[in-house]
Amino acid sequence: MGQTIAGKVAYITGAGRGIGRATALELAKEGVHVGLLARTENQLNEVAHEAAKLGVKASVATADISSMDEVENAIESLKSEIGPADILINNAAVGSHGTLLEADPDEWKKTIEVNVFGTYHVTRAVLPHLVKKNKGDVINISSSNGLKGTAGSTAYSASKFAVQGMSEALMQEVRKNNIRVQTLNPSRVATDMGFGDQLSEADKEKFMQPEDLAEYMVAQLKLHQRIFIKQSLQWATNPF
Repeated sequence: MGQTIAGKVAYITGAGRGIGRATALELAKEGVHVGLLARTENQLNEVAHEAAKLGVKASVATADISSMDEVENAIESLKSEIGPADILINNAAVGSHGTLLEADPDEWKKTIEVNVFGTYHVTRAVLPHLVKKNKGDVINISSSNGLKGTAGSTAYSASKFAVQGMSEALMQEVRKNNIRVQTLNPSRVATDMGFGDQLSEADKEKFMQPEDLAEYMVAQLKLHQRIFIKQSLQWATNPF
């Protein structure tokens, strides 16, 4: 039999829109208090307002996750307002497209700094909460590009492969603390980062929606504590 997650505290990065927003609201429906972290405060405030209407506490903190100092300050703010985390969802990321020769070196660097170091910074700041409780969940949103590189995605694939390795090693490190580390690898999701203005709204509906992944994560979190899905790959059924 599964477990209830009502009353737990979840921190979500990139929570102002897309997958992060959908996940925060899906968790709030389950009675989970949410700590929302991103760079844009007005988007976070909108999500916090919606979550609060569902009867949970919602706290907002802004940070550029590529900065360890900003992350530490943000996490301390969330902790003081809603308490230490039980769940961490590392969702924030940037996309990068272009061949190795075409891509700007600064864009390459930014992709690694946000997607890899950002995930590291937030996890390093939050993990002591879980270790102290001797229980918890870390969900890292990687990508199908983190399992198989594709032409034109050298920077993005490199960053997501790194997230895979970090997640695998962390999972082995914290199992003794009853902490579950899970990695999701979705293919294209109907978000601004995934498509921008490339497709019509009708065509976007054929692809995975942020809400689909949010529901999937909640289902994983509700599994009995003795089991978890270490790694999973999500695809749309027939988007073409």
